[in-house]
Amino acid sequence: MGVLALLVLAPQAPGAVWMAGFLAALVLAVAWRAGRTADTAGVAPLAPTRPPHENAPPYVSIINALPDPVLVIAAHEPDDLTGRRFVMVNDAARDLLRIQYDAGLLVTAIRDPQVLEAVDEALFGGFDSQAVYELGGTQARVLKAFAKPLGTAPDGSRLALLVLRDETDIRRAEQTRADFLANASHELRTPLASLSGFIETLRGHARTDEGAREKFLTIMSTQAERMARLIDDLLSLSRIELNEHIAPQGEADLASAVMDVVDALGPLARERGVTLTPCLPTRGEALVSGDRDQIVQVVQNLVDNALKYAPRGSSVTIGLASGLTAEAAAAPLRPQAARLSLLTPDHGQGVYAALRVSDEGLGLKREHLPRLTERFYRVEGQKSGERSGTGLGLAIVKHIMNRHRGGLAVESVEGEGATFSAYFPLAHQAVTLPQTPRPEAVTKPS
Repeated sequence: MGVLALLVLAPQAPGAVWMAGFLAALVLAVAWRAGRTADTAGVAPLAPTRPPHENAPPYVSIINALPDPVLVIAAHEPDDLTGRRFVMVNDAARDLLRIQYDAGLLVTAIRDPQVLEAVDEALFGGFDSQAVYELGGTQARVLKAFAKPLGTAPDGSRLALLVLRDETDIRRAEQTRADFLANASHELRTPLASLSGFIETLRGHARTDEGAREKFLTIMSTQAERMARLIDDLLSLSRIELNEHIAPQGEADLASAVMDVVDALGPLARERGVTLTPCLPTRGEALVSGDRDQIVQVVQNLVDNALKYAPRGSSVTIGLASGLTAEAAAAPLRPQAARLSLLTPDHGQGVYAALRVSDEGLGLKREHLPRLTERFYRVEGQKSGERSGTGLGLAIVKHIMNRHRGGLAVESVEGEGATFSAYFPLAHQAVTLPQTPRPEAVTKPS
């Protein structure tokens, strides 16, 4: 239970006296911290003057042990909008807001107007206040901000407690449920209508028509398979979105994942008359951080998507390079290609392994590129052969890459095919020079 909940429940709890003592200790700690920063009240420090916990009073460890981010805010004048300062932060707040100092201007850590207004209401209004705090970026998070007045410090400044509680899981669960119901009801309507129509026809005048019955049953089987694939993809997408803000644990060899997918899709490639050509470094050079099952799903979705649009007799190339910066991983392979970054990592300063899947199909027009990862988006005028998809493959890829703190880019030349690049952060962030890959054809056109 966070500090705010304890303070709210304190008057009714049997340990109210202890809680009052805790609150008094907190105020004294704030006064101690405020006294250390009084000489620089108007200027944020340029560099940390000491480690956060060096010479700190013992009760500061209680605040740091709390799982919720906690800040204590001090201010003197309501009209001085730049005078709101945080004079104490716990470890959770340091990690969330990337605070490096013991004290500083509040606006350097939080700039959301609603949260700042809630803090002002606690500081100068003297009553509890709440606000929703949405952190931007590719891994968006939603927090509930609770502000509570703490009275006046010995130096005359007003104090307020600010607690941030992460409600991302709750919000994502609600949004995922709503999206699933909306998408399922929309996309299942057509195949269900087809099945109902054919069933009525078979019960009616086509009851004794052997040719019509065989034809209708084949169509019904195709529609049922499409519904099953659609439900599987929707469930997969919902599970990924639910945990998208939680970075996966573990490591996976990207080259090994590619070869597993090549082996699995080899029969389909032979059936369609397409050659799969992997260009891979030595196994172990592209060891990336992440969930291996989801990484395999990314590779499979990209290769499967390329096979749908690759003409018979052509080749799908699966390239892999390691030890790249984010810019190099997303760089275009062909200068004349139309290119778009579909997902860029928030902090792309690490080292990455890039997976590039290229086909020799019709390519994509520039205006289609921004919408490729939308749910159920299909490019009009493009035929994907006999094996139609659900329109969710690239959406799943984007959300998996986002969870893995990676990136996704596409480039295309009309009439010459398209290339999708997915890049994952290396597990140990050690730069390795990629060897020159040797293409190896594993399937031949039939």
